[in-house]
This record gives sequence, structure tokens and C-alpha cells, in this order.
Amino acid sequence: MLVPKYIYLTKGKGVHREHLASFELALRDAGIAQQNLVYVSSIFPPHCKLITRKAGEAMLQSGQILFCVMARNDTNEPNRLISSSIGLAMPADRSLHGYLSEHKGFGQNARSSGDYAEDLAAEMLATTLGIDFDVAQSWDEKKQVFRMSGKIIKTDNLTQTAVGPKDGKWVTAISAAVMIMAWQEEN
Repeated sequence: MLVPKYIYLTKGKGVHREHLASFELALRDAGIAQQNLVYVSSIFPPHCKLITRKAGEAMLQSGQILFCVMARNDTNEPNRLISSSIGLAMPADRSLHGYLSEHKGFGQNARSSGDYAEDLAAEMLATTLGIDFDVAQSWDEKKQVFRMSGKIIKTDNLTQTAVGPKDGKWVTAISAAVMIMAWQEEN
């Protein structure tokens, strides 16, 4: 059974004249270019621990299969603002699963894009936990309802923004939740 023991959040951006190369540079900036990435859906496993990027990177090996939830956005349109965000919502009861969300935005600054992703993850968890809330409320209002319920202990996001270079090169922005299996920490 493959259930992650640890998760960490990372982000990066890359600029290059070639589309694929800008993605590679973003992966390098995020510290996950040397792994074989497998994209998974958005469940934060029960009993999984959120760790720092530095601690997570210390457990990685070159060439390994690495599961992650990734938000990716790219453009070669000059001056175009792009963003990629990972949202996180963890339940107070750690025997239950939480949620990760991925969002890519155009014309959204880091706060707007990050709030959107965080709100999305929190809404998915809130509906699973049966928390009553008004979907039309602002994120700040919903955040208060979620926290006051006592059922959601943590929400957060990590966002990478970038602006399309004036010379028409590609820019890629990525954010990822990287999953570490128990056996990986021993290697």
C-alpha cells in the first residue's frame, strides 16, 4: 500500500525560448527536476505530516518515482501575469483525510490565486466534514466559519507567479505538493 507519510510544498519558475525547457527550469527551481514525477489527485492522507521543503528534499534520490499534486501554468505572451497555486486544508482529526487543490490563474496576483486555491481545498474538506457554510461568502468569511467549527485545523497555500518576458520567451510557473513514502525516508 502506497500511503505518503510526509508532504511538503514547493514552487519554482523557469524562463527559456523553448516551452519544454522553461518547464525543466521551473522543476529545477522547485527542486524536483531529478525525479520522475507522477501526478496524483488531491487527497492529503490521514496521519500524513506536513514538513519543510528542506526536510523533504533531504529524502529524495535522483531518478526515483515521486508522487505529487502539481499546478502548472505557462505563457510566452509578453507581460502576461500567470500564477500556479496549491491549496491545503487539514482536518483537526488527523485520522481523516484532508485536501490539496491546484489552481492556475491568468491576471491574478499571488494573494488572489493563493486565496482561491486555499478556499477550494477548504471547501472540499468542509463539505466532506458536513460544515454548513454559504458558498457565496468571501474567503475571509468562510475561513472564520471553518476555523470556528473546530473541524478544520489548518488551511494554507503556496503560489508561484511569473510575468511573460517582453522578448517572447516562455515562462513556466509551478507549485507542487510532494509526497514522500515511509520507505523513502530510510534511503
